[in-house]
Amino acid sequence: MSGHSKWSTIKHKKARQDAQRGKVFTKLIKEVTVAAKMGGGDPEMNPRLRTAVAAAKAANMPADNITRAIKKGTGELEGVNYDEITYEGYGPGGVAILLETLTDNKNRTAAEVRHVFGKYNGKMAEPGAVAWMFEKRGVIRIKSEGRDEETLMMAALDAGAEDIQNEGEIFQVLSLVEDFNGLQKALEADYEFETVGLEHLPKNTVEVGEKDAPGLLKLMEMLEDLDDAQKVTANFDIDDSILDQLAE
Repeated sequence: MSGHSKWSTIKHKKARQDAQRGKVFTKLIKEVTVAAKMGGGDPEMNPRLRTAVAAAKAANMPADNITRAIKKGTGELEGVNYDEITYEGYGPGGVAILLETLTDNKNRTAAEVRHVFGKYNGKMAEPGAVAWMFEKRGVIRIKSEGRDEETLMMAALDAGAEDIQNEGEIFQVLSLVEDFNGLQKALEADYEFETVGLEHLPKNTVEVGEKDAPGLLKLMEMLEDLDDAQKVTANFDIDDSILDQLAE
């Protein structure tokens, strides 16, 4: 399992706790609002909004919350203007990290990101320094329980999927960005998504050993916990035995 997939699995478990505090909803509402502002309030005509709404529904967000977020984006309700800023850096073991944020205060967010990188043995990098190590892909995650992998594979490939990966509890369906909207439409009628969206996936991974793994995962967790953080990804690979030890 790739480092990115491992972090996604860790986040999936952690999301259950975050949802209780409303952190997941806050991130999703921001994305819905920005998507509606940029492309209009009709999900059928706005692929980014369609994806944002699907992600919100996958997290069991109430429909009223989604509707209000859309109306704030289109200006029907008073809302906040958010800027999209991606920060780049390195973590323990030389791991490359991308942090995507939505913020209403650039100075505050920059200071918070810099603080976390500094405190948890990371190092911020100049724009473009690590972005080239990642490629953007459409990612749909579906619970594997009760699902036939071959049936899903046939449906996904017919709809334009690039790859289907069995990650244990989750099937991960990948596509090129230009094929993602069609793939999403094709699968959503028959499958319930765990997560759905465009993500930066690492082209190659860096193996992280027992010494650096705890510090790296702590840095990732603290970046993820920032109020303005939307997505955090990195190009690490950690052996399952080390992850099992850390989970004890």
